Amino acid sequence: MENIDVTVLRALRDWRAAGRQALLVTVVRTWGSSPRPVGSIMALCENGAVVGSVSGGCIEDDLIARYARQGAADALPHSGAPGFAKYGITADEAHRFGLPCGGTLELLFEFDPDPASLAELVRALDSGRLMRRQVRLGDGQVTLTPADAPAELSLDDTQLTNTFGPEYRMLIIGAGQMSEYLATMAQFCGFAVTVCDPREEYRGGWSVPGVQLATDMPDDVVTAFKPDKRSCVIALTHDPKLDDLALLEALGSDAFYIGALGSRRNNAARRQRMIEHFGQTEDSLKPLRGPVGIFIGSKTPPEIAVSVMAEVLAVKNGVTLPRDLDVAHVKDQQGAAAGPPACV
Repeated sequence: MENIDVTVLRALRDWRAAGRQALLVTVVRTWGSSPRPVGSIMALCENGAVVGSVSGGCIEDDLIARYARQGAADALPHSGAPGFAKYGITADEAHRFGLPCGGTLELLFEFDPDPASLAELVRALDSGRLMRRQVRLGDGQVTLTPADAPAELSLDDTQLTNTFGPEYRMLIIGAGQMSEYLATMAQFCGFAVTVCDPREEYRGGWSVPGVQLATDMPDDVVTAFKPDKRSCVIALTHDPKLDDLALLEALGSDAFYIGALGSRRNNAARRQRMIEHFGQTEDSLKPLRGPVGIFIGSKTPPEIAVSVMAEVLAVKNGVTLPRDLDVAHVKDQQGAAAGPPACV
């Protein structure tokens, strides 16, 4: 499953290329709580089809009623200057549209965006490029330029600027059962997923569609993957021959998340190996997370995958997790409470 922004822009491109009227809606401001963050987009076709979201659904229903199901051939305005609308200004309206208490959001409408510009943007995103899209508020003119780094949406009196792509990427080392659950969840969260496993007996049963499967040695795959600031690398094999070298390659990259599955003892042994045999130090190993995941009492592969995905998303979103969710810390506390093992 691709990034939701790309999905929205691709659908909008196809509608416009087919000559259909369509609307691009962007969340440009929020006050109080809001269902979707600033920069979120949705596309609405003249036939009522919607891709993407700006709320929990009620605002989408209102937009469909206003712009796509009025029974008029020109229900959607023609191209021209973008328009604005606010939802949730009063408590009654917030309740009507399912907005949280005190929540208000402002939307920008672009009517019949230029199909050629949309096609150019989608091509750039498909090639892994980060793009800046600027919309002139006076007439809806769009300018596309490559961007060096992701940026928050900005809006002034003359233009809207929003940055799109490239997709977040996840490289999983190991094609076991837990990798299937993690890869599936990562795709739903908008990650492009690659799974690497040189062991034929493991990858032979791989069955998650949409995931790229690599068969080379993991350290070579990490090198070819070229992890950047929108990439994460997670080792799940429990095999030092596969995990360790891949993690070493990842530690030399800009990956925002690098982690390995395993017990506290196995992760401590891995760190010791890397220090003794690969010239690593405690400082150089600080980006390496392990045991991966947050503590939710998980025991089964799908539950462990949930905990790992939750930690990846927290790091991606810049959320500092409380220590009570750190797996190693909680296990240490539980071990101390239990006391020394009984003699047998």
